[in-house]
Amino acid sequence: MMRTRKGVTGLALGAVVALAAAACSSSGGGGGSATSSAGAAPKKGGTLYILNLGPQQGLDPQMTYVGADLAFAARAYSRSLVTYTAGDNPQMVPDLATDTGQLSDGGKTWKFTLIDTAKWQDGQPVKCEDVKYGISRTFATDLITNGPTYILNFLDVPSDADGSSAYKGPYTGKGQELYDKAVTCEGQTLTLHFKKPWTDFNIATASLSAYSAFRKDKDKADKSLHEVFSDGPYMLEGTFDPAKGGTWVRNPNWDESTDKVRKAYPDKIVDMEGIQPEQVYQRLIADGGQDKNAISLGNAPPSILPQVAANPSAQARTIKTDAPYIDYVQPYVTSDNMKDPKVRQALAMATNRDAYVTANGGKDVFTPTFGMCVAVLPCYDKDFNPFGAPTAGDPVAAKKVLQDAGKTLPVNVTVVYRKTATRDNSFAALKQTWDQAGFNVTLEGVTDKYYRTISGVAYKNRDAAYASWGADWASGSTVIPPLFDSRVNLSATSSNQDYGWYDNPEVNKAMDEAYGISDANAREKAWGKIDQMIAKDGGVIPLASQKFTFVTGSSVQGAHINLPLGGGYLDLATISLKS
Repeated sequence: MMRTRKGVTGLALGAVVALAAAACSSSGGGGGSATSSAGAAPKKGGTLYILNLGPQQGLDPQMTYVGADLAFAARAYSRSLVTYTAGDNPQMVPDLATDTGQLSDGGKTWKFTLIDTAKWQDGQPVKCEDVKYGISRTFATDLITNGPTYILNFLDVPSDADGSSAYKGPYTGKGQELYDKAVTCEGQTLTLHFKKPWTDFNIATASLSAYSAFRKDKDKADKSLHEVFSDGPYMLEGTFDPAKGGTWVRNPNWDESTDKVRKAYPDKIVDMEGIQPEQVYQRLIADGGQDKNAISLGNAPPSILPQVAANPSAQARTIKTDAPYIDYVQPYVTSDNMKDPKVRQALAMATNRDAYVTANGGKDVFTPTFGMCVAVLPCYDKDFNPFGAPTAGDPVAAKKVLQDAGKTLPVNVTVVYRKTATRDNSFAALKQTWDQAGFNVTLEGVTDKYYRTISGVAYKNRDAAYASWGADWASGSTVIPPLFDSRVNLSATSSNQDYGWYDNPEVNKAMDEAYGISDANAREKAWGKIDQMIAKDGGVIPLASQKFTFVTGSSVQGAHINLPLGGGYLDLATISLKS
């Protein structure tokens, strides 16, 4: 997301330049797609090369949470209950299911009936029990790790005294009867019972592979991380080396007539890992040899963008998109200074988002924003500005807020950030207007275990910290609760992803109400209002949302961005090769 995948790494997020940036995916409704030149009529054949930084984080559906990896899995080897169409204006459509799901009981019960014609690579049919088993693997939190865990919070399974699920996954059998009550199969009909409403669960199934099918007899638990048993158009040829890559060939038991979305034009896909981002894009710009048939699942680093702009051929092969990833600063409401909302307000008003964008590579890399709901999300409000300050900040007005609050100037504050050369510069730029507003800012760069560090009890006396996040699908539900619901985040030892220890009962109540709204438009408006509540309270200071740039080889056609899948990466569903 992203961690590059949520916080730990921001969708993981040095998120802005990493080719393997997590992403937590975003999904339809708020996004669209950007398309390359159409070229000739698509045809089957050829070898597509994918150039990536690596190492690849994982192929196992339940352990995949990096945006680019999710996008690849969804089109190559892991079908889902529902998916998104390719091309402009993606729409959610049935995939393994016969429809996009039946919701009842106020959003606490979902039902899907699977088609009978989907097959695994050995020719066996994909069954309801395979989907049920795949979902169960997430509960084995000691073995199936680093994937999304929403299902643990929603599925109607009791909890142990320590708050963990009483069901421990399929490997120990402990609590299996509890899971079997919450998830049932009657023939090909899958029914899931949740303890609280999850009205956009079907969107989650289209965006995250954690709800995909997995054959029990092919499961090696944590040893399955880089193994694949496919029900999609491609399957692994031999083994996959996360540092070097692997080769994907056609799955002989995938039937295009049962799959209306994936065109699977290339005969073969060669994934080449371990190439530095600058080298990847220098090769794509040069467009020589097999690189004419190449793409990258990583966006172009800012350092390479001037070379793209200076090369007419590369410009013609460039695809750009806004992405669902955001950089932000969260005040520690536990510090002596930030307990006062007026101090948080002043810090927000003095924030120079323009300087932050410039220091991170400019307008082709970032866009200033005032809300955590960024422009590609349906909860976004383009007119929202909590304190009326310009994107360059208003240190004069901010200083008056501090003075009117009776503060002795300067107010000494410590701001923590994840140390890189680029962030050294970008936080030095932020410090200028913060200091002009009457703060005396000490910048603390942290390099090791950054997100674990800033969420620890020892940092509660700092004043603010940098973080990055990516929406898992196009909904405020994948931004607001994961970051600001104190009930699922705060403990005696950690703030988890609510890095500033934000705890607002009014906000928590509003989140509960939003979860229960069945109308998608009304629900997203509710998430947007909660986003604004938090910003007005100084609970978060959004900085800028990210933009992605991709360049393809000259023989690649039909390439486009599909925001619902992976959060802004190239969609393999319609890519073909001219030769």
